[in-house]
Amino acid sequence: MNKILKAGLIAVSMVAFSGGAFADEAKDIKKGAKMFKKKCTACHTMDKGGKAKVGPNLFGIMGKKIATTEGYKYSTAMKKFGEGDKVWDEATLSEYLKKPAKLVKGTKMSFSGIKKDKKRNRLLAYLKTLSDAK
Repeated sequence: MNKILKAGLIAVSMVAFSGGAFADEAKDIKKGAKMFKKKCTACHTMDKGGKAKVGPNLFGIMGKKIATTEGYKYSTAMKKFGEGDKVWDEATLSEYLKKPAKLVKGTKMSFSGIKKDKKRNRLLAYLKTLSDAK
C-alpha cells in the first residue's frame, strides 16, 4: 500500500510540475509576442507570405537557411554569413539577437540587440510559433 501511495504522489507531482512548465512557456510566448510587436514590427512582418519591410518577413525563421527569404535583398555580409547549410537555429538566432552587428559585421540590421538572456529566450519562444509546424 505504501508503494502505491508513493507512486501516486510521484505521478501527481510530475503532472503538476509539467503543467507549470507549460504555463511558463505560454507566458514566455506571450511576453515574446509583446516584445516582437514593440521591437521588431517596425522592420519585420511575421505573417505567412507577408511582405518584407526594411527587414525580411520572419514567418518560419526557425530552421530556415540563412539569407534565403525570396524577394528580400540581403547585405553581402549576411549572404556570406549564411553560406553553406547554415540555418537559423535557436543558438545562432540567440547570438545574433544579442548583438547583430557583432555576429555579422556589415549586416543591414541596425538594431542594437537584446542583452538579457531571459528576454531573448522569450522572443525566441515566440519566433518558434511563427511556422506551419505546430
